[in-house]
Amino acid sequence: MSNKIWLSSPHMSDEGYEKEYIKEAFDTNWIAPLGTNVNEFEKELATKVGSGHAAALVSGTSAIHLALKAVGVSTGDIVLCPTLTFSATANPIIYQNATPVFIDSDYETWNMCPKALGAAFEKYGDKVKAVLVVHLYGLSADMDKIMKICNKYNIPVIEDAAESLGALYKGQPTGTFGKFGVFSFNGNKIITTSGGGMLVSDDEEKIKKIRFWSTQSRDPARHYQHSELGFNYRMSNVVAGIGRGQLKVLDQRVEKKKYIFEYYKKELGSLEGVEFMPINDWNEPNYWLSVITLKGKVRPLDVMEALEAENIESRPVWKPMHMQPFFVEYDYIGSDVSEKLFENGVCLPSDTKMNDEDLERICGIIKGLWS
Repeated sequence: MSNKIWLSSPHMSDEGYEKEYIKEAFDTNWIAPLGTNVNEFEKELATKVGSGHAAALVSGTSAIHLALKAVGVSTGDIVLCPTLTFSATANPIIYQNATPVFIDSDYETWNMCPKALGAAFEKYGDKVKAVLVVHLYGLSADMDKIMKICNKYNIPVIEDAAESLGALYKGQPTGTFGKFGVFSFNGNKIITTSGGGMLVSDDEEKIKKIRFWSTQSRDPARHYQHSELGFNYRMSNVVAGIGRGQLKVLDQRVEKKKYIFEYYKKELGSLEGVEFMPINDWNEPNYWLSVITLKGKVRPLDVMEALEAENIESRPVWKPMHMQPFFVEYDYIGSDVSEKLFENGVCLPSDTKMNDEDLERICGIIKGLWS
């Protein structure tokens, strides 16, 4: 069996930056809970994306949760959320006892459809408390249109940029358009801390409050006193050290992800029925995953099974939330765009450790399905 090729696995820096920061944490005995790495990772990430402030947390999911809490989402409120996403986007809405309403995608961006978003506002009006926007697979949503609609109704926007660190919309980093931006450092993301997330905002007081909530809402008293509900959501100093090292190679990772995408497009773009995820003039993606859709006799499962037989990992496109057993009872606004992308889409191996030999091997297997 040939060596395993992963969809998107952790890739530590060749320079060993991560080890230096972890060693510092060990040498100073600041393993947990906090320390220099946490503080500096927050500053460095905020500077990288051009946001005023940041809170380092245990996951992107926890960041979404506290962002929803910070904008006042609670029991009975409606949160508008893309249907084409991972469940981690939608689950925190339920944590706050609120109600998700799922919004369809458009083919131009594969992200939240502004027309469907407008229709949702017309239907639910002042019941809407927040809008969650996702930048899927490192492709930015059309933020000008989305922000115009949300500003019209004076509704805060939370950007789930878990998959899009390093991506730009009209020159501005994703995650910096709304009230809050969320990044993930899960093992499969473009940079990783093994697990972890970051919440960014220009609202310093809100970020301070989120740090407070994320450390069990412990009041500044000599004894243990808690006047608010708290959460064990703060990132550890060791994990943050990995993040600081990874952030140094983010631009390299984006460059390699783009190379992978362009390699696939050159080799597979002429195959009948193959289309690639949309790259708009105003969008500079991070190309987290290279994704294709298939229209014809070769189906996504054919591609995935052929690659799997050769020890190569690939994945379907996210199954829309409104089709998920847990979320099927909630309203959905749109047509069938997200369903068609799920039905026809394949996420190709996008691991930044791949070389040209690996890419040639993958493309050869896929091309064989057309012969």
